[in-house]
Amino acid sequence: MSEHFDLVVIGAGSGGLAAAKRAASYGARVAIVEGDRVGGTCVIRGCVPKKLMVYGSAMRHHLHDAASYGWSVGATSHNSAELLQRVRAEVDRLNQLHIGFLEKAGVELVQGWGRFADARSVSVIDPSGNEQRRLNAERILIAVGGRPHRPSIPGAELGWVSDDLFNLERFPERVVVVGAGFIACEFACILHGLGVSVTQLVRGDHLLRGFDLEAGRAVAEAMQADGIDIRFTHSPAAIEGSPGDLTVISQSGERLPCNGVLLATGRRPFLEGLNLEAAGVAIEGHRIPVDAEQRTNVANVYAVGDVTDRINLTPVAIDEGRALADTIWGGKPRQVDHQLVASAVFSQPELSSVGLTEEQAIERYGAEVVKVHRARFRPMSQALPARDPKVLLKLVVESASGKVVGCHMVGEHAAEIIQMAAIAIGMGATKADFDRTMALHPTVAEEFVTMPN
Repeated sequence: MSEHFDLVVIGAGSGGLAAAKRAASYGARVAIVEGDRVGGTCVIRGCVPKKLMVYGSAMRHHLHDAASYGWSVGATSHNSAELLQRVRAEVDRLNQLHIGFLEKAGVELVQGWGRFADARSVSVIDPSGNEQRRLNAERILIAVGGRPHRPSIPGAELGWVSDDLFNLERFPERVVVVGAGFIACEFACILHGLGVSVTQLVRGDHLLRGFDLEAGRAVAEAMQADGIDIRFTHSPAAIEGSPGDLTVISQSGERLPCNGVLLATGRRPFLEGLNLEAAGVAIEGHRIPVDAEQRTNVANVYAVGDVTDRINLTPVAIDEGRALADTIWGGKPRQVDHQLVASAVFSQPELSSVGLTEEQAIERYGAEVVKVHRARFRPMSQALPARDPKVLLKLVVESASGKVVGCHMVGEHAAEIIQMAAIAIGMGATKADFDRTMALHPTVAEEFVTMPN
């Protein structure tokens, strides 16, 4: 039996949900196919549960600092099993909420795994591998997101990927984190803050490739000062042992005993099982390439979000999905601007960024016309506890025009502050515009408008 829709979406993550609901609001008949829970990586096993764990982990610093403000706090302990259970309960609540949003929008949720039968139809596969429905569509949207990538080393199957951490009953005593990206750094800080002994293995000589180098170094310094053992120029050669009693063997032959290994070595688009060849959809490396209107090489097949492997952030996927629906069904054609996207790393301390890094600005404009303004200081919140890390604020300016082309921060509330800075930079603000803005005192953010020339 086949059924006809204006749009069939494969994948109920951020981008797919946004496209489906927006298209339905314009009167399109829409079905969304999902074999897992509704919400995608961000809601189920990414941004949301991770940020809840960040808050839980950061409580350690608040408890430590309480005495400096006159609070008497007795002996404390942490129950990671309770935190994990509460996080999973919140994820379950959000899953049900998103199902309700689809129903309210008039989008049909079809449970099962979607795969192409041809360029205009999607087979819905049940857990046994049988086709339970076939959906015909004028247009098909691929929004299946990405999955963690395991390195090809002996024993890699013994390690966890980031998805697995949310399903643990409790955190162990010692964990080796492999990786230097934002997932590795965030979980290293989460685990350390919750009392886990953490060793982080980094293949290169710095953290957070792609972010401003100075900002990445500030994060590394703070993590090390807080007690995380970061081993630069160290890569794992193998993992041995059994669950709960593992040993990581480094390329140099060093043996690191631990109770668990987190392999945070990147993510890849989740193309498995889509049967793209049946529709003639081309892939490029591990991703599905699309044009500015999210169209693949097949005229009626589109893709949004992490499966395109451009800017793998939830708000980007959402805007791509909405832009697609606005253009096709809403009579309001538009394209997503991928040129200026703010991003954050919820390490401890946070790193946030918008625009060009110092290195990117020099490469684009030349070192002679790039001027960097920075401030580094202990924030007032840490004055009485008298502890670091210091905050780093940084403006990257193209001196010929005076335009601020990059804004970076390492410190508490960095992401909240950069969100507002992104508006100014998107409007083409100059250093003089920042200077003319009256400071709000006493705040950390005021330093962005009081930096000397």
